[in-house]
Amino acid sequence: MGKIILIFFMIFSFINSAKGYQGKSLYDFKFKSINGETIQMEEYKNNVIIVVNVASRCGYTPQYEDLQFVWEKYRENNLIVLGIPTNNFKQEPGTNAEIKNFCETNFGIDFPMTEKIDVIGTNAHPFYKWAKMNYGLGAIPKWNFHKIVIGKDGKIVDTFASFTKPTSKKFINIIEQEIKK
Repeated sequence: MGKIILIFFMIFSFINSAKGYQGKSLYDFKFKSINGETIQMEEYKNNVIIVVNVASRCGYTPQYEDLQFVWEKYRENNLIVLGIPTNNFKQEPGTNAEIKNFCETNFGIDFPMTEKIDVIGTNAHPFYKWAKMNYGLGAIPKWNFHKIVIGKDGKIVDTFASFTKPTSKKFINIIEQEIKK
């Protein structure tokens, strides 16, 4: 029985390590900002990056406050928060200008944000397709405020479901570990 468990563990480990990174990192992507400018992710090399899909009319919308707190606390330590507005879950109907105004007025958001894009499905931004291919199902947002943590090497370190607050101990521990690398 012990040999079977060992064989299963070895096979599972091989499969997990075999998915690799397909020759790309976050730094190979670009987004259009909420203001219409291009965000070249290569400009964020050697930073820890939190990519989070956001929405204004979601039960998790108060996490904007936590994201701003994390951004303010750690940005001097090479941490970037990147907000990605999406209406994939039917909770972000606004225009880019309305989203920007909502975030600034209600939460004082000043971390970078992209234009409203798709994060799931066939029209998902190429970053999200890459994340799924390289990290697996955990990288696919199941709802708004799904968080993807990218290490300084441009590769996914971990993902967090919507219910995990950006100020939770588990989330902060991952961020701090990555900043120290």
